[in-house]
Amino acid sequence: MKLNFDNKNVLVFGGSKGIGFGVVKALAELGATVYYASRTEKFYKHANVHFVKTDVQDHKQITAVFDQFENKTLDVLVNCTGINFAKQHSEITMQEWQQVIDVNLSSYFLTCKLALEKMIPNRKGKIVNVSSIAGKHRSVISGCHYVASKAGILGLTRQLAYETAKHNINVNAVCPSQTKTEMLTGTMDAEQILALEKNIPLGRIAEVEEQVGPILFLCSELSNYITGTCLDVNGGQI
Repeated sequence: MKLNFDNKNVLVFGGSKGIGFGVVKALAELGATVYYASRTEKFYKHANVHFVKTDVQDHKQITAVFDQFENKTLDVLVNCTGINFAKQHSEITMQEWQQVIDVNLSSYFLTCKLALEKMIPNRKGKIVNVSSIAGKHRSVISGCHYVASKAGILGLTRQLAYETAKHNINVNAVCPSQTKTEMLTGTMDAEQILALEKNIPLGRIAEVEEQVGPILFLCSELSNYITGTCLDVNGGQI
């Protein structure tokens, strides 16, 4: 068996950077028609890739994205949106707290809700939510607002999986550890990254492609009997 997304319509939120962009490219190359919603467009040309300008802090804009699927099925939703401010609890303002929760968690709820409205009548569909190793444990660099939002994604994923299993829909999450993305380099300097790598059993930071692979698996029919799980992709960290 191999991955095949021919004739699949996929929607990716947060698809212009990092892991999200890696997912968009890989799905398109595997035959999917991919719509990615983001504030900025990535200069990537592929006949099967379509950009939808979206600010996930605006609920009306999120809702409008789903107009793309008015006359077509939505087979897969991938949520990769995320922001982070590396601050201690004493430094976080209520505005910053709310912004992180809105982007990292509330938007996931709304996108899942709207996607399920499309998927349930067809009795099929897959949702993959990108959480974080921080959502299962804690973080040495991120603030409590980020950790709380990522933990919330796991609860949201498990409950939606329970509620939608009867409709033959799979809802899962992945928990990536630190990965070579713009978010990582924006929160850690080279010395901090080297120190972090010493505590990773595999001895290095993940490449984007190493996070994309597990997401593709959960998007595919190879994972039909998996729902409500969180797949750790963390180089052996506990």
